[in-house]
Amino acid sequence: MEMMDPIYVVGIILIVAVLMFFIGWTLNSKIGKSSLSRANEASEKIIKDAEKEAKNIKREKLLEVKDEWLRKKQDFDTEVNRQRQKLQNYEKNLDSKEENLEKKFDLVIQKEKTNRELEQKLVAQKEIIEKKNAQFDRLIQEQNIRLEKTAALSADEAKKMLMENMVEKAKADASQFIKDIRDRAKIDAKKEAQKIVVQAIQRTAVDHSVETTVSVVQIQSDEMKGRIIGREGRNIRAFEAATGIDVIVDDTPEAVILSGFDQYRREIARIALERLIADGRIHPARIEEVVKKVQSELDEEVMNEGENVLMQLNLHGVHSELVKHIGRMKYRSSYGQNLLQHSIEVAYLTGIMAAELGFDVVLAKKAGLMHDIGKTVDKSVEGPHALLGYDLAKKYKEHPIVVNAIGSHHEDIEMEHPISALVQAADAISGARPGARREPLEGYVKRLENLESLANTFDGVAKTYAIQAGREIRVVVEPDKVDDDFSDKLAYEIAQKIQDELEYPGQIKVTVIREVRKIAYAK
Repeated sequence: MEMMDPIYVVGIILIVAVLMFFIGWTLNSKIGKSSLSRANEASEKIIKDAEKEAKNIKREKLLEVKDEWLRKKQDFDTEVNRQRQKLQNYEKNLDSKEENLEKKFDLVIQKEKTNRELEQKLVAQKEIIEKKNAQFDRLIQEQNIRLEKTAALSADEAKKMLMENMVEKAKADASQFIKDIRDRAKIDAKKEAQKIVVQAIQRTAVDHSVETTVSVVQIQSDEMKGRIIGREGRNIRAFEAATGIDVIVDDTPEAVILSGFDQYRREIARIALERLIADGRIHPARIEEVVKKVQSELDEEVMNEGENVLMQLNLHGVHSELVKHIGRMKYRSSYGQNLLQHSIEVAYLTGIMAAELGFDVVLAKKAGLMHDIGKTVDKSVEGPHALLGYDLAKKYKEHPIVVNAIGSHHEDIEMEHPISALVQAADAISGARPGARREPLEGYVKRLENLESLANTFDGVAKTYAIQAGREIRVVVEPDKVDDDFSDKLAYEIAQKIQDELEYPGQIKVTVIREVRKIAYAK
């Protein structure tokens, strides 16, 4: 094949290239226009959507701003109303205060006016009083001159006489005043007496309580103490709960101490503990069993003791409950004196005095035996033992004379029969005899001497007598030195000095006797 001309080939290539360029340009123009059209449409759509969204956002923001403005406006209106109300209240208060101030101001003006009027009246009255005082002084001087001339006494002598009269009158007034004070004080005497008794018990009852509130139980060896206590203390707790008595297990060799105020319960505890130690079986169930058995036996013993005492005194017809209380006196004490022995003494003494005076001896002995039966009544019942015994005897239909003697032997009620007075006297004799209540004879005699000597130290005292074993002192005074009003004061001062300087059991009654005897002879 014949080769083509290079120029011809180049021309063809150029022509083809031009054609391709033209075709490409034409196609590109059409495609560009189409893309541009679509782009314009998309942009217009985006712009429209953006404008629409912007309008919505603008509308929402406007609504939010409007709501916020309305809320703030409402809050502002509320605050304004509150402040307005507050201001109105302040205005009302100010108006009220202003009105009150105006009233007070008017009152002050009125008071000032009244004070000025009173001041003027006082000045006028002062002038009148000064004039009258000057007139009185002049009259007094004239009267004194006349009195001196009439009485032939100087002013100093008259003054001295007047002072003496005033001193005597002051003494009488003071005595009467003291008597009135003591009379008023008697209203609260019971409360004060209870306070004094409690203080006396706290100061003096320690040694005595050791003897009358403690029982000692002997044991074979100290090993028994551990068995009495028991594991973790269960035995000793069960024993104390069953008997009501405290058990003291200390270093005291071969001994256990029982402590309690109730002698009857303490005796039950002592017997029960001795039986438990002898038996060897010590545990809570066995403790309760033994305590109940001992209590039953002791109740029978108490009943037998009461019946034996009634047989000893040849008394019959006493209620069984009263017999039981009489037996319980064995386990009571009074001032260190066994109550049952004291009551038997009182019964014998009352019976002897009743026989001498022609009264019923049986009733007298009954009254003497049961006069302190109220001390056996359970401690949960409150009241004086005389009245408790009175209620107890009355409850079990005892004779009215006996009931009255029981209730009146400490003058808690009025005595209705001479036997009551005999019981009171026999009680004083039994309790006050030397040695009855732990007082030796020498101390007893010395106490009576000191009592009389102390009373003799007062002015106007003529004689003194200590009677009723020192429970009462009678002071006889000179009637020309001591009048009736001063007698009352003297009795109080003697009692106060006895209380401050002497030691004595119970109480001492001070009786001042002023006797005036006028004697004339017929010739």
